[in-house]
Amino acid sequence: MAIASSLVNVADKVISKFGGEATIRYITAGAYNATAGTVSESVSDTETKGILEDVVDKQVSDLVQTGDKRLTVAAKDLPSAPGTKDKVLISSVVHRIISVETTEQENTAITYELILRA
Repeated sequence: MAIASSLVNVADKVISKFGGEATIRYITAGAYNATAGTVSESVSDTETKGILEDVVDKQVSDLVQTGDKRLTVAAKDLPSAPGTKDKVLISSVVHRIISVETTEQENTAITYELILRA
């Protein structure tokens, strides 16, 4: 456990120092309105820092497209792992989360790598 907690702290420090501002917008489905045929949503924003990069050509696949972005955030800064239903705000631009990869050590989340599409 000592290695995992050390890695969590190092990831948090590095991303906090070199990362830019980002907001993770957690979206939770609410009640279904049978009349309108819609589901209400509840939104919760969490401010964090992350390192934003373009995806590299070798990452382009059926799921990841050219022009997508990769955002790496420290798991320590977030209340829970983001999912594909959530969104990310960077410089007032709303991005959809296409995929989430978790870097773990001893079953402890260290960082989340989010593939984003504007």
